[in-house]
Amino acid sequence: MPPRIPPLPPAERDEQVNALLAGVTVAGSEANIFTTVARHRSLLRKWLPFGGKLLNGALEARPRELLILRTGWNCGAEYEWAQHVVLGRQAGLTDEEIRRVIAGPDAPGWDPFDAVLLRAADELHRAARLSDPTWTALATRYDDRQLIELCMLIGHYHMVAFTLNSLGVELDPGLEGFPPAG
Repeated sequence: MPPRIPPLPPAERDEQVNALLAGVTVAGSEANIFTTVARHRSLLRKWLPFGGKLLNGALEARPRELLILRTGWNCGAEYEWAQHVVLGRQAGLTDEEIRRVIAGPDAPGWDPFDAVLLRAADELHRAARLSDPTWTALATRYDDRQLIELCMLIGHYHMVAFTLNSLGVELDPGLEGFPPAG
């Protein structure tokens, strides 16, 4: 199915859009998420710094990518999943761990804190709130900044998933979507 809103083609971009997009290549090429949101230049200009801060914030890369992958899976956001499989591998997640994200926090084999992270993503997805036991477990390792950022990260990637799914943003070349069932 074609996207509902296609990426902004290079011929329709002005200097400001080109400057914004120059700073957000993925693996050296443009990503459909950014070239699509570029159709709303002022929103792209404000959104990029926030998303960038979350990708380079107080949370370490590996737990951050676990949270984003679980959020992408929970929201059925194949584009988000595909992009963050690549980033998750770069952050040290194994292919087996990435596949296990699908099964969730109760799947055998998770480190206890990894399971807490996945549970946090599930709780925020389902109830828009962390339970007291999950909060307490997170607070054993994370300071106030990290706890705030964790909630903001999961919320942000819900917003991204809603946008990707609704606009029909297509996978970038070379990316694989959700793994086949079974």
